[in-house]
Amino acid sequence: MTPIRVATYNIHAGIGRDGHFNAQRIAQVINELRAEVVALHEVESQSGDLGALGVLAAETGLRALAGPTMLRGEATYGNALLTCCDLSGVERIDLSVPGREPRGALDVRVQCRGGPLRVVATHLGLARAERGRQVRQLMDRLDPGDPVPIVLMGDMNEWILWSKPLRQLHKRFGRTSAPATFPARFPLFALDRLWIRPPGRLVRLYRHESPLARIASDHLPLVAEIDLSHH
Repeated sequence: MTPIRVATYNIHAGIGRDGHFNAQRIAQVINELRAEVVALHEVESQSGDLGALGVLAAETGLRALAGPTMLRGEATYGNALLTCCDLSGVERIDLSVPGREPRGALDVRVQCRGGPLRVVATHLGLARAERGRQVRQLMDRLDPGDPVPIVLMGDMNEWILWSKPLRQLHKRFGRTSAPATFPARFPLFALDRLWIRPPGRLVRLYRHESPLARIASDHLPLVAEIDLSHH
């Protein structure tokens, strides 16, 4: 069976490297990915089809699921998920640390080609201690005995390759490659990460670096191909 494709993408609130907001341009990049599940970060959403998330859903034909962490005027802001798969369970996790910018994660179960998949999409904080606490919260939720393949992905905001949070995640999920995704023009840092358990399900992991992706946001999308067929 052909692997499914999942991706994580920090869209920088739809503001490109040229300083202009352009949700349609972000949608074009998402369409280039041809992914069944796309985790988004720094995305605005509003009720109905208003806001950037509504535009992205309309332009891609994918179902949108908001995971807001902040209220900005009449709009919410935070994580989101776009998918063509059937949803079978949704939880929104509060990862906020007092005194820091509110953070969270989407914990979503989907039914895709080949079988079920659990997707945890997050955007961690900027402080090292904050990230450590958030990683511990996430790992406490991930039952090692869960038979459903799990993808953890998002903007981990981790610059230091040997940091404790990354070591903990590698220990739990296994070490995966980490293509640099930031800054988009000349990627130097692997801020966006993706792990899957069991690790043998991962077929390919790569950054998407089309000409449009290099200007649409300050991050490049990180894409994985995953085998969901029974092993």
